Amino acid sequence: MSEYTFKLPDLGEGLVEAEIAEWMVKVGDEVQEEDTICAMLTDKAAVELTAPVNGKVISIAGAEGDMVAVGSALIVFATDAGQEAATMQAADTKPVAAKSEIATAETTITPALSDNAGRPEQAAPGASSKVLTSPSIRNQARELGIDLRQVAGSGPRGRILKSDFAAFAANSRNEEPSSTGRAPAQNEITEIKVIGLRRIIAQRMSQANQEIPHFAYVEEVDITALESLRAHLNSKKSPTDQKLTPLAFIGLALAAVLKDFPQCNAHYDKERNMILRHQGVHLGIATQTSDGLKVPVVRNSEVRTLEDLAAEIRSVTTAARDNTAPRDLLTGSTITITSLGKIGGIVTTPVINQPEVAIIGVNKAIDRPVVVGGQIVIRRMMNLSSSFDHRFVDGYDAAEMIQALKDKLEQPATIFMPG
Repeated sequence: MSEYTFKLPDLGEGLVEAEIAEWMVKVGDEVQEEDTICAMLTDKAAVELTAPVNGKVISIAGAEGDMVAVGSALIVFATDAGQEAATMQAADTKPVAAKSEIATAETTITPALSDNAGRPEQAAPGASSKVLTSPSIRNQARELGIDLRQVAGSGPRGRILKSDFAAFAANSRNEEPSSTGRAPAQNEITEIKVIGLRRIIAQRMSQANQEIPHFAYVEEVDITALESLRAHLNSKKSPTDQKLTPLAFIGLALAAVLKDFPQCNAHYDKERNMILRHQGVHLGIATQTSDGLKVPVVRNSEVRTLEDLAAEIRSVTTAARDNTAPRDLLTGSTITITSLGKIGGIVTTPVINQPEVAIIGVNKAIDRPVVVGGQIVIRRMMNLSSSFDHRFVDGYDAAEMIQALKDKLEQPATIFMPG
């Protein structure tokens, strides 16, 4: 027997380190070549690494959440001497597959969810007995208190897929007793290590707040006419057609307005100390998913029709939630719209999605009494809570841009007029 050291390979794009997201093996486990041994997280991707040799795990680099430098020892196996010689050249540079590469408003990673094709359905004898699934499903299981060993996986080698976990969780909820008859325990504390997606969110949020002097601007908008138009257009659709949402109208109006406010449709390149104004309006749509906040992008919104924009918003947000969106669909936004929908509150303070310089926050719409022409009437009102990078967008320009957007939303016919 001899030892074989597997070093963390170069995961691409000049990265010098990666975070241990999850170990699929532990010291003492027997593994077979191509068994998944761990998931590593970078600022760009979630990557599952596989064993380059057959052997027994005798040491690992650290705990989940620890950072490992590229080229340093990640895991050490006890192997047959003959096998080590046969794999010496290939193992350290063994290619690995990024299961999912995703950029977000506050993060640029997400755990891998896709499965390795071509694997046998059952684990090889002696392979690790740890449940095979993605890091995101493990996180959900911990939050729900579900033992993954009880979940039947339908994927390769018994891997638990998203559909498997969702079905088991639903059944578990249905089987829960209505009451235990016991008083809740007092002073219970759950410790959750800040790693992976949440660690990157924390870093990006801190970075954005430290580097960007946010200027907030809130304005109320009367969307009574807009809602009337939306209801009319939706009434012409068949029951199977997708309905138009307010977000499509807001996106189309914003794309039109930005022609006159190019300083708000821009990136700040801090490495070159350069403002990059974009002619195309690439709308980022902040989307809450089971893995965290992601920002799929609708490109060239300025040349789209209302129906086209609505369909594309549905498409990219669905892909983000289903973890089917490629990385290029989740990067490159020039301005972001964020909305909490029906729970959107009265005022929010959205954090700018770097390297952008502006973000438009949409609050919930409510019916309330307002004064119109000296009369108190009920109108459909909604607030826009927006943030701007005050280094590059002056307060006056920010206010003018939001007022122009307000005007189009209150007079929705102007959204469709050539500018």
